[in-house]
Amino acid sequence: MNRTVRLTAAALCAAVGALVVAMVLGGAATPRIIPGLPDEGTLTRWMLPLSKLGMDVSGVLTVGLLTAAAAFLPNDKGLLGKQAQSYVKGASWSALAWAVAAAVALVFSLSETLGAPVGQILAGNELTSYASQVPQGIALTLVVLFAVAIALFARGAITAGAAGGLLVFALVTLLPPALTGHSSSSPNHGLATTSVAMHLLFLALWVGGLGVVCVHALRGRPLLDVAAARFSRMALWCFAGVGVSGLAAAASRLASVGELFTSNYGLLLLAKIVAFCVLGFVGWRHRGRTLPKVSEGEPHAFLRLALGEVLLMGATIGLAVALSRTAPPPVDTPVDRAFELLGYLVPPPLTVANLLTLWWFDLFFAVLAVIMAGLYGAGVVRLARRGDRWPMGRTISWYIGVVILVFSTQSGVARYSPVLFSVHMTEHMVLSMLVPIFLVLGAPVTLALRALKPAVRRGDRGPREWLMVILHSRIMKFFSHPAIATAIFVASTFVLYFTPLFAAAMEEHLGHIAMTVHFLLSGSLFFWVIIGVDPAPYKLPYYGRLLLLMVTMPFHAFFGIALMSMGSVLASSYYDQLGRTWGSSSLVDQQMGGGIAWAFGEIPTLIVLLALGFQWWRDDERVARRADRRADAAAAKSGGTGDAELDAYNDYLAKLNRRDRAAE
Repeated sequence: MNRTVRLTAAALCAAVGALVVAMVLGGAATPRIIPGLPDEGTLTRWMLPLSKLGMDVSGVLTVGLLTAAAAFLPNDKGLLGKQAQSYVKGASWSALAWAVAAAVALVFSLSETLGAPVGQILAGNELTSYASQVPQGIALTLVVLFAVAIALFARGAITAGAAGGLLVFALVTLLPPALTGHSSSSPNHGLATTSVAMHLLFLALWVGGLGVVCVHALRGRPLLDVAAARFSRMALWCFAGVGVSGLAAAASRLASVGELFTSNYGLLLLAKIVAFCVLGFVGWRHRGRTLPKVSEGEPHAFLRLALGEVLLMGATIGLAVALSRTAPPPVDTPVDRAFELLGYLVPPPLTVANLLTLWWFDLFFAVLAVIMAGLYGAGVVRLARRGDRWPMGRTISWYIGVVILVFSTQSGVARYSPVLFSVHMTEHMVLSMLVPIFLVLGAPVTLALRALKPAVRRGDRGPREWLMVILHSRIMKFFSHPAIATAIFVASTFVLYFTPLFAAAMEEHLGHIAMTVHFLLSGSLFFWVIIGVDPAPYKLPYYGRLLLLMVTMPFHAFFGIALMSMGSVLASSYYDQLGRTWGSSSLVDQQMGGGIAWAFGEIPTLIVLLALGFQWWRDDERVARRADRRADAAAAKSGGTGDAELDAYNDYLAKLNRRDRAAE
């Protein structure tokens, strides 16, 4: 235990030391104070970054403890072992510290915002308004509430599923403060917001996981080889995610490579890049040299490299906090409301050439498409190497869906979608009614179940077992019920567009991502019920699927007619701010979008009918072959033909023949 305390103290000292040095060198510790203007004071200037450092450290520790309990240590048919339960209880205490640090940061953040000493802040009543009305205050308030909830629920968690749910909740809790910082005010705020979120999530899993595995080794707990090997596999993905998201974040804030060397922000970013590269080298050494020794029973081999890596990670967190306190280099951006909302100026008039050439990079969906294509291809390759056959049609279908997804989210369609409602509706229809059809026909779950290996330990849960648990969970049974899936597919469209949700989603990049992801998920869920190849909790007969399709698709036509008949513009305040000067009016464009929604349903309906008819025919063939095999088996046992009616008729003829012979 003493060694664990010393490691924790050393990591904290490294983080605080890096924070102090970076703030001094970056100028955040000694800002220029103009006489006559409000000044928050030295206490706030230092306590705000220190409290945010406390938030980051306790949040990362919470993520690490929950990750170790849910994924690193084996469980027995979903029940956590004794050591895993102790880590979940430890996460309860670290989450409580997380909430306290966030509450302290809330106070000092208001002090900085108002330029008033903290004593004056505590004596006034501005804190309540700040916590409930200002985005930065709301973000910190959410962290306090969510962290307290994690602390309470973690006290009674005894299953791997509960630990996994708390882990997801903890990762979500990390996001609000980061998404209301420099990323939200960056010129390319869409790229900056997505990259910061990805960077933070991957870094928390990586740093927190390593810290807990080190504690596991220091305390001499069993199954270190299993925990280290599983962490190493996860760390490889985290390293790639941190690298990609970090490059994207830097590109969204720096106008040129030269600013890396000429600005305080760039120099701190360079220091963080160096630390990242060193961490990657240490991780490579772990995989190549340390893990084999750990599997042979040498825990100290792991500690020799891991302890230094933990200290370096602590320093990296300190650099990250200092980086968030340092203003990026100023960028000359046009004074234009459309640029503030979109991250780019209103594009030129819509033409086919512009749709094909004016591509707009969306990091979230680019990474999603790469992961979807890569994992599916890896599964097909694994089956081929094993000698198993995978239908080529499913592979082609999957990659057609991925290609359409990329074109819809990265091409000129993505650039014009926030500007023209008609293009937005086209993107909506494609993502909810065309892409899911091809993805569902690709049978990704069946491929994963065949390609993934079962857990080595009996009763433990690896990726394959977790996939089976999700498929058989109550939540999946509820949402995959044909009535629920259909209701989500139909009703969510009306709820989104005929309530203020649409305007709110259009004005925020994260709202746009959430809206697009919903289109994909709701469409995939519905078409999984209709033409899904993967195993599902409910299997409708083919005539039931056909009836459900015929009943559902007209609702999109009704939705389109409703849009065409409206006399007012949806999200009019948003479209008015863009100041588009070309093309038809917003109302006419909206009516055109309604026409697209009304007519588009015929294309996916035809594709689904063809797929459904082919599946029905194949199913009849399988039933016929199965019946033939049973008949052949019965014939082999009884000496008959295997056809019950034909055998009965033959027996009748034989009886008549015997009776005729007896009469003769």
